[in-house]
Amino acid sequence: MSEFEIRQLQERIDAGVLLAQKRLIEKTKRENGYLVVMHDGKIVHLSADELK
Repeated sequence: MSEFEIRQLQERIDAGVLLAQKRLIEKTKRENGYLVVMHDGKIVHLSADELK
C-alpha cells in the first residue's frame, strides 16, 4: 500500500469515527439519555442537555 493510499484510508477511518460520534450524540439527545466520557482523566456523566 502506498503512502497516498494509507492517507486516504486514514481519512476515511477518521470520517467514520466522527460520523459515529455524531450519531451517538443525536441518539442520546433523542432518548434524553446520558453519555459517560473521560475528560482530563476524570469520568464525567453528560446529560442530553449538556451535549453540543
